[in-house]
Formats: sequence, structure tokens, C-alpha cells
Amino acid sequence: MALDLVPIWTVILAVSVFMYVLLDGFDLGVGILFPFAPDEAARDTMMASVAPVWDGNETWLVMGGIGMFTAFPTAFAIIFPALYFPVLAMLLGLVFRGVAFEFRPTARSSSVHWGRAFFLGSLIATFAQGCILGKFVLGFEVSGRQFAGSAFDWVHPFVIAVGVGLVFGYALLGSTWVVMKTEGALHDWARAKARIALFGVLAFIVMVSVWTPLMHEHIARRWFSWPNMLWLSPVPAVTALLAIWLWRSLKRGNDVAPFIAAMGLFFMCYSGLAVSLFPYIVPHTITLWEAAGAPQAQAFLLIGTLFLIPIIFTYTGWSYWVFRGKVRGDASYH
Repeated sequence: MALDLVPIWTVILAVSVFMYVLLDGFDLGVGILFPFAPDEAARDTMMASVAPVWDGNETWLVMGGIGMFTAFPTAFAIIFPALYFPVLAMLLGLVFRGVAFEFRPTARSSSVHWGRAFFLGSLIATFAQGCILGKFVLGFEVSGRQFAGSAFDWVHPFVIAVGVGLVFGYALLGSTWVVMKTEGALHDWARAKARIALFGVLAFIVMVSVWTPLMHEHIARRWFSWPNMLWLSPVPAVTALLAIWLWRSLKRGNDVAPFIAAMGLFFMCYSGLAVSLFPYIVPHTITLWEAAGAPQAQAFLLIGTLFLIPIIFTYTGWSYWVFRGKVRGDASYH
């Protein structure tokens, strides 16, 4: 009997997406907060805090996209036409952010404009990613094994609300990252912004937790039937405890704990999403197994992927270790 590679590829795809959201999320959050910083020196320090790691973080986005294209081609063929415009906006936002990141420190005469591009690129990319997530939860119109909707089906109140919610989520990651990496007035400013972002994130979590079961009966049954309520109760309980820990750690002036708690909140939200949607990869019609590619193709690609993933983890861990600690005000990527 042939080995079922779908669970392995599911884990690889899930880890890739989560690592991207977690790692690129905080530097996108820094970009969202960028124009609201106290002064130009603070903005320089914020940019310097993510300069050594921001481009490596996007490796996980490439891994996730290629993983879906090769291991789950049917899902790729349905999801990407449905999300053409949000994906295009996300990519353009990431491009503008990357260009602005390189040009702002050197093009002094136009640094203000590149700072705005850095902010707008981060904001657009984040909102687009939130719309992609919202449409994924909302579901896709499918006929047979093809997308049967229009390119504007993502324009929906729930999708837009999730887009706004992710802006608050990345702002929370970004502000807690700045808390961890800076000192003085900028540190205090970031801590205050993290409290505001936390309220937005909690409101978003409550909204999605109520709205999603109302839209999809099978999700409501999964969460609110007995004994599922008992088995799944740790998800909301741990989420609440992490939110309390995050708030208290910000109040006490801790440096590292708020960032860890923010990452924990994202992990619990990601876990709740997985519980709600499994085993669908095209919600709510096509399962992981129905969308999987040929076993031979999955096996061939898996060989290279299992070799590559440890390298990516090693590079990521090493870069964060080398650039650990606080960022000086005079630090510069260039």
C-alpha cells in the first residue's frame, strides 16, 4: 500500500503559512506603525530593528505558495483565480515596501516619500492578506473542480472586516517587537500602541468567533456540540489567558514577554482556524485529499523540501541569534 503523503504536505503547508504570518507579520506591523512614530530618529530605529531579517522572513511565503501549487494543484487552481486581486495587491505592496526599505536610507532628498511608500506598502499587503484569509474562511463557489464565481466575490463585509482585523494583529506584533528591540521613549511609545492594538485584536477574535459559526452550520456543530465543546474548550481558554498575560506584561514594562504572548495569540487563532476548516483546503467543498496531486509528484518534491526546510530554519534561527538584543539609535542596515 502506498504511503499517504497528504498529511505530511498538510503539515508542511500549515507550518510555512504560519511561519510567514508570524515572521513577516511583525515587520509589516512595524511598517504600519512607521508614520506614527514620535520622530524621524525613532523611525530610523524601527526600520533598523527589522533590517537584518525582513527579506528572509518572506522565504516562507514562497514556500507556502509553491507547496500549494505542487502538492495541492486543484486547490491552487480554484483559490488563486478567486483571490486574484487581493494577491496582486499583496505582491505590489510587498514590492513597494521592499523598494522603499532600500531607498529610504540612501535617497535623503526623497526619504519622506519613501517612508510613505514603506507605510502604504505594509498596510496594503497586510489588508490584502486579511482579505485572503477572510475569503478563505467565507468559502469559494465551486462547480465540479473549478472556480465558478467572479474575481470580485471577495468583496464581502466579513472579508473586509478580517482585513481590518489583521491590520490590528500585525500592528500588535510590530509594536511588541519594537518594545523588545528598543529602549527609552520609543520603547514606551510602542508599549502604548501595543495596548491599543490588543483591543483591536480581541474585538476581531470575538467578531470572527461569533460570525463564522453563524455563516457555516458545520462549523457551529464542530465547536458547540457535545463533547466537542469540552475537547475544544482549551482554545478559547488559552487565548484569554494569553491576552491577560500580554496586557499585564505591557503594564509591568516587560520587554520579551509581550512579543511571546502576541505570537501565542496568533498561534491560538491559527489553531482555531484549523479546527474550524479541517479537512477542507477549499472551504467548504474540497478536502485535502480531493485536491492533492499525484503521489509520485508529491514524493518527488518532498525529497527536496525535506532537505530545504532545515536549511531555512537554520538560516532563520541564526540570523535572529546574530542580531539579538536591543537596537541602537545610530544603527543602520547600510
